[in-house]
Amino acid sequence: MQDGATWDRDKIDAMLIERSTAAREEMKAASTDVFGAQGAGASMDKETPLSQAARDVARQLTTRAFSPVIIAGLVRLFEWLVIAVTGLVLYTGYLGNELGFSAFYMTIIGVVATAAVLIFQALGLYTPYGLRSIGHQGIRLVAGWTTLGFVMLAFAFFSNVGDDLSRLWVGLWFAVGLLTLMLYRSLVIALVTHWTASGRLRRHAALVGGGPDAERLVEALRGSATSDLQLVGFFDDRADERSQETCAGLPKLGSVDDAVAFTRMATLDMIIVTLPVTAEKRVLNMVRKLWVLPIDVRLSAHTAKLRFRPRAYNYIGSVPFLAIFDRPLADWDYVAKAVLDRLLGFAMLVVLSPVMLATAIAVKLDSKGPVLFRQKRFGFNNEPIDVYKFRSMYTDMCDEKALKVVTKNDPRVTRVGAFIRKTSLDELPQLFNVVFKGDLSLVGPRPHAVQGHLRGTPFEKVIDGYFARHRVKPGITGWAQINGWRGEMDTMEKFERRVEHDLYYIENWSILFDLQILAMTPLALLTDTENAY
Repeated sequence: MQDGATWDRDKIDAMLIERSTAAREEMKAASTDVFGAQGAGASMDKETPLSQAARDVARQLTTRAFSPVIIAGLVRLFEWLVIAVTGLVLYTGYLGNELGFSAFYMTIIGVVATAAVLIFQALGLYTPYGLRSIGHQGIRLVAGWTTLGFVMLAFAFFSNVGDDLSRLWVGLWFAVGLLTLMLYRSLVIALVTHWTASGRLRRHAALVGGGPDAERLVEALRGSATSDLQLVGFFDDRADERSQETCAGLPKLGSVDDAVAFTRMATLDMIIVTLPVTAEKRVLNMVRKLWVLPIDVRLSAHTAKLRFRPRAYNYIGSVPFLAIFDRPLADWDYVAKAVLDRLLGFAMLVVLSPVMLATAIAVKLDSKGPVLFRQKRFGFNNEPIDVYKFRSMYTDMCDEKALKVVTKNDPRVTRVGAFIRKTSLDELPQLFNVVFKGDLSLVGPRPHAVQGHLRGTPFEKVIDGYFARHRVKPGITGWAQINGWRGEMDTMEKFERRVEHDLYYIENWSILFDLQILAMTPLALLTDTENAY
């Protein structure tokens, strides 16, 4: 592969490191101004309002498309079950009374069902297009099942198991199995057709950049029968007098800065940068603004003169793209993490319920007021969420907006509050967020208050790319917390280290990583008590 094939990742990584380093040096050099110029209640700057066209489009994008990877996986699973159950039912009805349970036949059933799914996979029957096309499915399904039938006959003929295998059962399984598969696929087609009509199988994408290159890309995507993208508009970073109002019929939704605000409001799956690779400075400037979003970011390679090997590209239909950023958690990764959160979170609620009850009683007896405290914090994609904690402050001193961080020996904290904060027992009600509301995860970046600040400066102004930590759901515990970066963030170093650990977690996530963090959390709570108050 040519060196140019790694241009996007190397350049982007270098740019982000440079921006982050420059931001830190600037903050350190101007610490007096940063820590003293603004009041404790400073809030983030107001964003420029989106255009009416952008708001109208965003209001229409309220549902996320079904994942084609998950749908294909479920179709495979149920297809395997259809084949296996058909063989098992025929065996039970025809041979069961004579042979009873037979490990030999059960093995044959499992092997044949697995081989069928592998053949169908090779024939493209689990692609989004393969699941939509009646003719594509029917012809290839018959061809694949017939091929498998001949393979079974050849195996029985050339092996020693042929005499032990009922030929009538094999013939019945082949005939009834094909009929059952056709009925099953008819149901799949009906579901996929319904989902397609309702837009649930089309991903929403917006373009960044206009002009002739963008128009040719739009036409190519529209002309690709296997593309699942629905283009909703474009954003242009050029001055208004140089920018089109429409691009191949797509409306202009604003500037590149507006793309970030639009993605926070709409259910968008992908942003496509249509600038040529040779426009390096403009591409990097756009990517710097887009990398904080929890969506796929792609660079169009449709009209690029610089060509890489085919494996360097991602394809949408027949149109090539270069992957800049991927959604951190998607498809089965998202499902696996959600299942882990709900199942393990529920188990923790059951096991820890006596501790939570005792804590609630202690809070109630220690001072007047409610047991629980609710605070607005940043959730996934910067969405504000209500996070629940056991109340640790006197009721008339509770700081719902987190305008003043809690410090050591803070007079606002009750006696019981000091203990539950040091031991993190005050965080246990967040299990309700995980199990019942689903807006928190067991593991992830800790959710910060919406109006959180570092000595008067809003968090997002302190470090470049701060909002990138919101590309996944926040968590009760996290990589930063078990590495000692918990509690008050009163210095630039503490803030930097926490954000760096959060971003490391996002980029390196796995189920095993989550389990490792959960296993290490109790030890971290026992050994790191200096930073919790």
